[in-house]
Amino acid sequence: MKDNFQICSRCIYDSRVPNISFDEEGVCNYCHQVTGLEETFKTGTPEGEAELQKIFAQIKEESKNKKYDCIVGVSGGTDSSYLLIKALEWGLRPLAVHYDNTWNSAIATENIRKVTSTLNVDLYTYVVDNKEADDIFRSFLLAGVPEFDASTDLGFVQTLRKAAAKYNVKYILEGHSFREEGVSPIGKNYFDGMYVKSIHDKYGKVKMKTYPLMTFFQFMKWTLFYRQKYIRPLWYINYTKADAKKVLKEKTGWEDYGGHHLENRSAAYVHTLYLPHKFKMDMRNLALAALARTGGMPREEALLKYNSPIEEPEGLEEYVKKRLNISDEEYVKIMNGPQRSFRDFKTYKKRFERLRPMFYLLAKVNIIPRSFYLKYCFPIK
Repeated sequence: MKDNFQICSRCIYDSRVPNISFDEEGVCNYCHQVTGLEETFKTGTPEGEAELQKIFAQIKEESKNKKYDCIVGVSGGTDSSYLLIKALEWGLRPLAVHYDNTWNSAIATENIRKVTSTLNVDLYTYVVDNKEADDIFRSFLLAGVPEFDASTDLGFVQTLRKAAAKYNVKYILEGHSFREEGVSPIGKNYFDGMYVKSIHDKYGKVKMKTYPLMTFFQFMKWTLFYRQKYIRPLWYINYTKADAKKVLKEKTGWEDYGGHHLENRSAAYVHTLYLPHKFKMDMRNLALAALARTGGMPREEALLKYNSPIEEPEGLEEYVKKRLNISDEEYVKIMNGPQRSFRDFKTYKKRFERLRPMFYLLAKVNIIPRSFYLKYCFPIK
């Protein structure tokens, strides 16, 4: 081990994490970023709860004559399913929205059905053409970049925003918790509409007709013209996945899918096979570092788990090769091929950086997520 190798004294991030730095007490800049978010959103305090209630009062006042007053994106996972329960407890009238990339696990699909039917919440699902989805996934493999599942994340956001416009809803609630999910290292995972398009233009074969690509123009339309607001309620309240799972199981019969990101096969493939094998990247440190920061798991235990072998879902690699029509020989070539990044393709990154002052103001009023401003609008070393 090199002499300059260092592990954060508070979480488990180490010197291998991109753009990391440590203070005189050995605490990393990402821990300080979390502390800053906790102070900004007054997470888990009466003040934070009161601020959230003010937002809900505004949502109800502005949407009292509408069928739905907010959109809640659902995946079948813990956070989004629990948020749907809380939205009803808070007196909101949500429309559940799901983007189906056609790689859902059976458990995730059933979880969405159980939660929405038990809670009597309307569900809007957009299903992309499976051949288009597979062609985009295949393109990202051939490109040799880490963001294999970027099209799903971007398609999900675009689907939420299109559904909000379709039903004249201004507020989008997202089930994300920086305390439980952690903060993604700057430069670790980047994607935007131009990135997806430029990779697909070079490597794709199937024309994108049903895939909900979010262009820069559309992004600005949703934010400036429609004035859609992104709210992350879990940033304000005391929230733990363990407690959320208990509530979900008791109230809806929701079933645990066995691990973080395993509710969808494409996400499971990225985290358990593709990134570890091709890029020697282990993304378990995000959630484990988060647990160590909050005391949800002893730091020593989190380090032990992080240094244990990754459990690979049985048959998943063969499933991906068969579905994407990739031979064993071609797959080995891809995995041993060049490691590229977003810097090797066209993106909106420089444009986001130039417009940073505008995005700062938009983040302050919840029109764009604060995480977007922090991750996308600053130069990456």
